[in-house]
Amino acid sequence: MKQILFLAVVLLVSSPPESSCAADLGLRGTAPPPPQRAVEYATAPDFWSGLYIGGHLGGAFSGNNNFSGIFRVPGNERFLGGVQLGADYRFAPTWLIGVEGQYSWLSGGMGAIFPGAVSYRNKQNGIGSLTARLGYIFGPALVYAKGGYAFADSSESVSAHGVAVPFSISGSRSQGWTGGVGLEFLMAPDLSAKIEYQYYDFGRSELVIPAQGKFRTDDNSVKLGVNYRFNWAGPVVARF
Repeated sequence: MKQILFLAVVLLVSSPPESSCAADLGLRGTAPPPPQRAVEYATAPDFWSGLYIGGHLGGAFSGNNNFSGIFRVPGNERFLGGVQLGADYRFAPTWLIGVEGQYSWLSGGMGAIFPGAVSYRNKQNGIGSLTARLGYIFGPALVYAKGGYAFADSSESVSAHGVAVPFSISGSRSQGWTGGVGLEFLMAPDLSAKIEYQYYDFGRSELVIPAQGKFRTDDNSVKLGVNYRFNWAGPVVARF
């Protein structure tokens, strides 16, 4: 009997009840692991934020606007090629804002024919823009909308019966606004490709001398481009 009592005391001393209670309390006090989605967003590199430079190729065509008996000269389709420089900032897991400057060289121009064998020609050497953009990110792709200021580098001429004549036109055909949409895709951490539609509107004008008529100077463009990205590649900051 004494031996049994002695063994019972030794077992109680070596395994006190408090230890199991403390272990239970420790398990209860442990915070649950963060959701896997939050961990991925907090640790994934941000390849979108940063500066970029690139180039583009595509085509442009004038809008089909007829005013006061004026008819656009057919064959206004033109080839374009240019460069872009911009910066993006990813301010949420799936949202991005940015700014971009873009310039495109153009081949050819647009024209209009007035009654009385009077023709107007606008030779556009290039068009450019300075825009802001807002984009939505899904996977390696970005869909975005953009808008802002547009400008044109062009020269104009008017002829009557094939002979150049002095002319007077109201309105500005060199400054206006632009808007567009696009899809951009990350091919590598520092390289992306895009397809973009952009509309340029340089306002309405009126030819006063030697004929009279109103018309709008605008351009539609479709571009394929690539960007080299000097991204910051920092972690995505997200709050849950």
